[in-house]
Amino acid sequence: MTPRLILIPLLIALSGCATVHGERDPRDPWEGFNRGVHAFNTDFDNAILKPVAEGYVRIVPKTARTGVTNFFSNLGDVVVLANDLLQFKFRQAASDFSRLVWNTTVGLGGLIDVATPMGLTKHSEDFGQTLGYWGAGSGPYLVLPFLGPSSLRDGTGRLVDYTQFDLIGEIGDDTARYAVIGLNVVDIRAGLLRTTRLVDQGALDPYLFLRESYLQMRENQVYDGNPPVPALDLDEFDDLPPDEPKAQ
Repeated sequence: MTPRLILIPLLIALSGCATVHGERDPRDPWEGFNRGVHAFNTDFDNAILKPVAEGYVRIVPKTARTGVTNFFSNLGDVVVLANDLLQFKFRQAASDFSRLVWNTTVGLGGLIDVATPMGLTKHSEDFGQTLGYWGAGSGPYLVLPFLGPSSLRDGTGRLVDYTQFDLIGEIGDDTARYAVIGLNVVDIRAGLLRTTRLVDQGALDPYLFLRESYLQMRENQVYDGNPPVPALDLDEFDDLPPDEPKAQ
């Protein structure tokens, strides 16, 4: 399930409820710190990133923006392929390798996505998912400055991906590397403009909304869309009154 599809039912569920003060989610023991970082990120986004992304959408033609999105998606397939292999998903790795080759060559360095129409599906794998695949728990929920929702496991995974697998991190010139990273960030933010409008308009507690949507998304990704179903605790029903006898 994609992040955007997850957002819709979550928005409906959370739009009518707010955080109950005094209750702590055990997944979020650092909520006070996280809310402070969330507020900082929101202010930064409203002041700088969101206006830049909106200007990018207004000024840059859609065809060019699609090419930029495809280019970064193709670079990201290197990270996906590496984590396919680390998870022993060899059939998926073969598909993602073919996707990378076709888009890099025929697709002019990834500007054109020729692989998807060929049936080579885009996958999402990263080192945080790899750690989860091999049994590492998510750890505490963590909001990172500028990067947003994460967890202790996924934050570690991001660092490994960037330093070991991400080709952008291999750009030697600092100015060029930061320029490419900046363009990637703006492109991602531009793609989320409609989604964030839904959050701003419908969620009574945006922090809670983002936390729940992120944790649900990551669980689905780690388990490839089939997360385990929690066992039913039958003890919860012990205190229920017995059924009323049926009328004769």
